[in-house]
Amino acid sequence: MGSLYYGTSADPIRIPDRLLSHLKVVTATKLRRSESFTLSWTHVDGSPGRSTLWLQPAIPLRFVFDSAEPEQLNAQILKDMADMANSSAGLV
Repeated sequence: MGSLYYGTSADPIRIPDRLLSHLKVVTATKLRRSESFTLSWTHVDGSPGRSTLWLQPAIPLRFVFDSAEPEQLNAQILKDMADMANSSAGLV
């Protein structure tokens, strides 16, 4: 289980390493192009509800992986995530 740190928050968003690896590539690609987008998820730690972040180049992000070995990326997953990030609903 990896962690995504958003802005100056010390509280991580816990995400499985495989998903976080794909998210990192899609996010880096979008932000390198100065394209902002939303990232939404349902809470899984027993708390009800969901959260959405606005990702844009001026807000610091840090990706921390539990595994020292990089995950193998799947081209179809990357394409699907990029398509979602480009939609008005954002990446869900």
